[in-house]
Amino acid sequence: MKNIKYNFPRLQFFIVLTLLSGLGCQAQNTIDRQGRRQGHWVKTDKDGSKIYEGDFVDGHESGIFTYYYPNGTVRMRNTFTPDGRQCSHEAFDAQGRLMATGTFRQKNRDGEWRFYTEEGKLIKTAHYRMGVKDGLHIIFTRQGDTAEVTTWKDNRRDGRWWKRIGEQGHIEGTYRNGGLEGRVAEYGEQGELVREGHYVQGSRHGAYRYYENGRMTVDEEWDQGILADRKVLVMQPEAAYVSIFKIACLVPKGKQHVTVYTRRGEAVLTYEPAEDLYARIGSETFTLANRESRVMIATDCVTGLKKDAEGRDVLDTDPELPVAIYPDDDCKKMVESLQREGFEQ
Repeated sequence: MKNIKYNFPRLQFFIVLTLLSGLGCQAQNTIDRQGRRQGHWVKTDKDGSKIYEGDFVDGHESGIFTYYYPNGTVRMRNTFTPDGRQCSHEAFDAQGRLMATGTFRQKNRDGEWRFYTEEGKLIKTAHYRMGVKDGLHIIFTRQGDTAEVTTWKDNRRDGRWWKRIGEQGHIEGTYRNGGLEGRVAEYGEQGELVREGHYVQGSRHGAYRYYENGRMTVDEEWDQGILADRKVLVMQPEAAYVSIFKIACLVPKGKQHVTVYTRRGEAVLTYEPAEDLYARIGSETFTLANRESRVMIATDCVTGLKKDAEGRDVLDTDPELPVAIYPDDDCKKMVESLQREGFEQ
């Protein structure tokens, strides 16, 4: 009997402890008779690691909800209003660094959102209206300078657009319903005009011009996104503008001269490096016939390959040019490809 009296308090203690533990389990992850989650909830994965924890009131979140990475680091923290319709949001990376803050309204991004780099520097601000991009979106460089400013409306760019180019240069224009509209201009490091042109419903339309050192070097005309003409500055030695559609071939002569052969058979000696002139001409309608000699030819002038008197491959052209052009292997492959396609241009 003495042994029984001696053990009873200990047995009573374990019974009480078991009952309390049971009550604790019932107080967590509770669902009421209407099937609504109530009270404090902790959700875990199959390994027992927390996925989230927080409090429910009549089936909706209330107060602070914390979400975790598998290693236990906080992934997100949402602080809900009492009715659960809105929450302030914080997102963290796996190392616990803050990556984004903002507000959810009825599970949609709403209002201003801020995004950060791994170093904690602000990299972007964005505005939303019930999940839709609406308002200013600003991107910053890692040095804290403004990199791009865009205005959005109904998930489409609409309004002022500004973007940094290099250290001090920038490009500016206006969007309407997601497409560029009106004048677009780019300025260089010293504030000088680099290029300007006009857009209609997102496509280039009308004049589009490029400048170097205050002088226009390229004068283009566009028709609803299709290049109608491109006139390039050619130093003869006097400045002149020549349409690329009148040029058949360009042959470098040393480092500072290029001979331009027109489709009429004329030969004009220019006074500038080949690479400068080639950059203005572009590669849409021209191809490099020989990388070593840097000869450039209009693609639609090439009709095939033929042999010269010594049995070497030469380009067959229309119009026939007063100079023999010896293609490299890449150019030969292009010609063979054109021949297989029946020279459809």
